[in-house]
Amino acid sequence: MAVTGLLLVGFLITHLSGNLLIFAGAETFNHYSDTLVSNPLIVVAELLLLLFFVSHLVNGILVTLKNRAARPEAYQKKEPAGHASRKSLASTTMIFSGLIVLAFVPLHIWTFKYGPHYDSLAHPGVRDLHRLVMETFQNPAWVIWYVAAMIVIGFHLWHGFASGFETLGLSYRKGVRLFGQILAVVIATGFTLIPVLIYMIGDKL
Repeated sequence: MAVTGLLLVGFLITHLSGNLLIFAGAETFNHYSDTLVSNPLIVVAELLLLLFFVSHLVNGILVTLKNRAARPEAYQKKEPAGHASRKSLASTTMIFSGLIVLAFVPLHIWTFKYGPHYDSLAHPGVRDLHRLVMETFQNPAWVIWYVAAMIVIGFHLWHGFASGFETLGLSYRKGVRLFGQILAVVIATGFTLIPVLIYMIGDKL
């Protein structure tokens, strides 16, 4: 679970870097996306991502069930443990944030990968994904859903990043924890800025 989680974090960083090219203009973004989908290894990469995602999800559910089986009687009241405890809202809601991500990912793929195929006017034969993204985020409902999902992903990473390193046998160092929290904020903020800025100033981009 730790290995697949950290690999998925690596994917999120790469994916965010590519998505931010939307602000570099239609030609740059469309060239990037076309280069990506034209790569013959893209199918292998997508299958690996699917494997990581499903493995992470299944293991997350199994861990949650084992934890509940170990303590069949639920706590009557939950409070921060204090002192050296790492218990937090993020850590206690991992399964719920994970399930929201599970709902988000297929919808995200369906909307952008399998959505309308506009042909680029500047480069016939190249998909105008830039136009699709711009049109999608003119819908306030989509913007709200996307922003909410990114906040949830940020919560998931807030605890998950450092927890993954600890599971792999690395001592729980404050620096790792802080780096993971900063990374969670950067990733969530980066993805959130895309729909918000497109909705607010899309006509100027």
